[in-house]
This record gives sequence, structure tokens and C-alpha cells, in this order.
Amino acid sequence: MLVEAGWAYRLPAREERRYRERVADLPDEVQAIGWKAQVRLCQRFRRLPATGKPQPKVITAIARELIGYAWDIARRVSPAVAT
Repeated sequence: MLVEAGWAYRLPAREERRYRERVADLPDEVQAIGWKAQVRLCQRFRRLPATGKPQPKVITAIARELIGYAWDIARRVSPAVAT
């Protein structure tokens, strides 16, 4: 799943209406981490192939870094308790 998600970063980072609507209910801290991740991973997706890295390694590097951002969000947000 992470590898498939890594492909999404091949396009430039943009704050489209759909993105703003999707994150509107999230805490500001989570929104900031998400935007930082999007910008960094999009840049990294373009930069790594420019240095001669093969595509599978690029996608794996993006997926690895993506899970780091997910971990950062998970440790900052309390889990919701179902009633």
C-alpha cells in the first residue's frame, strides 16, 4: 500500500479544493505535517531520478519516508475511543 501511495508524489504538490476539503476537519498540527510531507515527497520524487536512481528505489524511498510522516502524526494524535 505504501509503494502504491508513493506513486502519488510523482505530481507537483498542490492545494486543490478537494485536498482542502479533505483536511478541513483535521487539527492544524496534522494539516501542517501533511502539507510538509506532500511538498517534501513531491520534490524528492523528482530529485532522486535526476541523480540516476532507478524507479523502484525511488518509489521505495518515498514509501519509507511516507511511513515516517504517518508515524509522526500517529504519535501526536490521541486515538479516538469508540463508544
